[in-house]
Amino acid sequence: MPDILTASGVSKTYFDTHEGHDVLALKDVSLGIAAHEFVSVIGPSGCGKSTFLRIVAGLERPTGGDIAVSGRKVTGPGADRGMVFQEYALLPWKTTEANIEFGLRLKKVPAEERRATTQRFVDLVGLTGFEKKYPHQLSGGMRQRVAVARVLANNPTMLLMDEPFAAVDAMTRQRLQEELAAITAQERTTVLFVTHAIDEAVFLSDRVVALSGRPGRIVADLRIDLPRPRRWDAVMNDARFVAYRDRLTQSIHGQHA
Repeated sequence: MPDILTASGVSKTYFDTHEGHDVLALKDVSLGIAAHEFVSVIGPSGCGKSTFLRIVAGLERPTGGDIAVSGRKVTGPGADRGMVFQEYALLPWKTTEANIEFGLRLKKVPAEERRATTQRFVDLVGLTGFEKKYPHQLSGGMRQRVAVARVLANNPTMLLMDEPFAAVDAMTRQRLQEELAAITAQERTTVLFVTHAIDEAVFLSDRVVALSGRPGRIVADLRIDLPRPRRWDAVMNDARFVAYRDRLTQSIHGQHA
């Protein structure tokens, strides 16, 4: 089966208005992501990992190279790629269920099907009973669950996530990581996840791709062989988890030695 995502020689150059010259952010990034695979991209601050995600999303264009999803070249945003940002990006005047069904309304999905789909994802992300609540009435973790449910309800080919749990506390973050791992496994979702946290990447992923410091280029592509479902109380004491984390840390830090 061909890869869902194919990145071929992707590079990105910006013009730095402060320095007055071009800055090479990404250099010759090539990788493939298979259907139902959860792949995280990690690296030091400023390495271009979020830039790469935005190029996949079609929000930015590469200076060099190409991105294709399901064999089609990415030239802009599309419904085949659902994006979850670090900020919750919810419509504050809409309830939980109205936020989740928003994309379905735009696609003119019939009302009965829309209600059933919305309720299924409300239940899936653990927000049953909060359907009529507005974003300001929800905790940060709950708002991010709404954001994830809204994207999944639209049935994208790929789920793109840019440090979605960075704004929540450590305990909530671990709980959301466990929930995301379970949901994406159940839904067989193809995920490209950007994070600066190596532990998070190893916990969630089937593969972790590490980028060097700027210009970002791939310095490691490591398959994570840990059993699923995953829970932090089990994984953190698994010698394989520690070995993966240490290997990725060395890959990144070795570039700065």
